Amino acid sequence: MHLTTSGGTQRITAPFTGEPLAELSLSGADDVREAYRRAREAQAEWAARPVAERARPFLLLHDALLDRRDEILDLLQDETGKARKHAFEEVLDVAGCTLYYARRAAGLLAPSRRKGIFPIATRVTELRRPKGVVALITPWNYPLALGVTDAVPALLAGNALVHKPDTQTALSTRWAVDLLVELGMPREIWQIVLGEPADVGDALFDGADYVAFTGSTRGGRKVAEEAAKRLIGCSLELGGKNPMVVLDDADLDQAVLGAVRASFANAGQFCMSIERIYVPASMFEAFASRFARQVGNLKVGPGRDWSVQMGSLTFRRQLDAVTAHVDDAVARGATVLAGGRARPDLGPLFYEPTVLTGVTEDMELCRNETFGPVVALYPYGTDDEAAELANDTIYGLNAAVWTTDPARGRAFAARLDAGTVNINEGYGSAYASYDAPMGGMKASGLGRRHGAEGLLRYTEAQTVASQASWLGFEPPFDLTYEKWADVLATTLKTMKRLRLK
Repeated sequence: MHLTTSGGTQRITAPFTGEPLAELSLSGADDVREAYRRAREAQAEWAARPVAERARPFLLLHDALLDRRDEILDLLQDETGKARKHAFEEVLDVAGCTLYYARRAAGLLAPSRRKGIFPIATRVTELRRPKGVVALITPWNYPLALGVTDAVPALLAGNALVHKPDTQTALSTRWAVDLLVELGMPREIWQIVLGEPADVGDALFDGADYVAFTGSTRGGRKVAEEAAKRLIGCSLELGGKNPMVVLDDADLDQAVLGAVRASFANAGQFCMSIERIYVPASMFEAFASRFARQVGNLKVGPGRDWSVQMGSLTFRRQLDAVTAHVDDAVARGATVLAGGRARPDLGPLFYEPTVLTGVTEDMELCRNETFGPVVALYPYGTDDEAAELANDTIYGLNAAVWTTDPARGRAFAARLDAGTVNINEGYGSAYASYDAPMGGMKASGLGRRHGAEGLLRYTEAQTVASQASWLGFEPPFDLTYEKWADVLATTLKTMKRLRLK
């Protein structure tokens, strides 16, 4: 439910045209508190349902989303300006991740037997209890994917949500909630609030039992501080300056195609997007010329045509940031191999996919995340140098390695400080493998989405140990404690030899 009574309104515009798209009501602090009241009231009944019952709407979502994909693709393009093929990646992500958790939640949440201190006499069970009400804060670049795939495991775990999506892309969030309600999800367990952090942030944190955040590293540090003040947990997926390393045995044509996809998906507005590519010096000129030619031939533009390969940026501030990074690099001596300029003839927020060489430490885009359609190429000498260069960043979210020898690729991947590493792919093979955790090292975040951890982070582990009445920790049969200590010591050593502990 979207509660708005006191926060005014905000007009959102379509990035393709700059024309008004919708006028949305914003939430005030009182609205956020009311959202928490409703969510907490609904959460108890929701958590009491069997997991299989909670999972039913989400099992149905898989087919319903795919069947109604044209509706949400249109909406995603209207909100974000992304190409239709990149909007479809969001639909595929939500369908696949939701199905994964809907099928596995019951097993992940089932009571687990653990070893007790005394065999037979001590029975220990680990239970998983929901946190309560989770605050979910999601960004504008992948509003459907990042919103729904974080919400679903939280809800399946028995929590309710107070969700603050970015206002620019709130329409797709509402669409997803409405669809789930049609499929049987109680509306009250997923509350939506809109507003700027300065207006709703305190109330959002005050009511939360846990915070899940996806966004910038600067924003993540603020979330971590607020969570620490309240002694609640948080998970943070943050920024990246992601490297791709082309090893000297790579298929050059395949590496070029992979680099294009990895660098310019969603116009580079993607936390896992490749912004740095390292190529052996002996292959550098060949790679650079082929890559620049492919990038220069990309079809860029607005509209719903599936043949468009890159769409628009979403905000004026993103266009300004991209322009500033490229202009600064060129002014300091970098060379533009492809792109390098805004395209107002296509729409107000378009920027050409851009390839640079000669990027040096004094340039803004060398180490800072651009979050746009810009990638820099660098030559290297040895594998050791390539690994050192790839790791020379405060970030550690995603990386890619290209090679014709998978074993060599896996060995090299293990040297990289990144939460996910893709071999012969830019981001999809790791990200879409939902049984494996996904998240960042270093300044790229805390915690993981996907895999068991992606659901269990929304739970509290509770240990219940039952002890046989005939055995305790006090001396039996009028033994002195000194004698009892001898008995316990002998028993524990025997248990070790018999591998009973």
